[in-house]
Amino acid sequence: MTTQRVAIVTGAARGIGAEVARRLSSDGHAVAVLDLDEAACQSVVDGITASGGRALAVGADVSDEGAVKAAVERVAAELGAPTILVNNAGIIRDNLIFKMTLSDWDSVMAVHLRGAFLMAREVQTYQTKEKWGRIVNLSSTSALGNRGQANYSAAKAGMQGFTKTLALELGRFGVTANAIAPGFIATEMTAATAERMGVTFDDFKTAAAREIPVQRVGEPADIAHAVSFYASEGAGFVSGQVLYVAGGPKD
Repeated sequence: MTTQRVAIVTGAARGIGAEVARRLSSDGHAVAVLDLDEAACQSVVDGITASGGRALAVGADVSDEGAVKAAVERVAAELGAPTILVNNAGIIRDNLIFKMTLSDWDSVMAVHLRGAFLMAREVQTYQTKEKWGRIVNLSSTSALGNRGQANYSAAKAGMQGFTKTLALELGRFGVTANAIAPGFIATEMTAATAERMGVTFDDFKTAAAREIPVQRVGEPADIAHAVSFYASEGAGFVSGQVLYVAGGPKD
């Protein structure tokens, strides 16, 4: 029987984060659905509670130290000590380097790297006390480099180094840290990219699928399945790893 833990999933109002929250609930965990807009989290929470799970909508800017501290304390008070953390919150501000503004760079770094750092620092307090924990950070195949994404690529590569360091520091406390690097996943974010490029989302997905060995694009459930493994009791001897979930091998 699965021990019920308390999980926090950031960026969980929609897309990958929402699917991860639902999957962790179906695995038997209580889930804090955290996003910038608390109201936007409610439909995910309602779906989880309707299925018999325990969930809490939490609004917080993950790049704000005070907001993160307050959010994690609220989760601990209302759901219990959080011992599973999924750092999924992210934004894109794509542009070629000569057109990228300082704001484009700083905002992406703040949400991805500063956010993951602040969340992990806060949650590890509970994990180390419990002598058990799982941290799953969302990287990307863009960590290997992607035209027009100098900021995003750097942030996602940084997530991998951050993950490996967490694994080294927290392992003695029964805490694992791993990263997942998705390839093309069909979400509202990739749909917005298609719109920005002036193509239909279906055409965008079809073109992407041709370049993927398994000949399809990914779905949020593909990432949720990988998170479920890393968050499980059985994955206690797996730490500091980066799993590319991209339909084929990546360097």
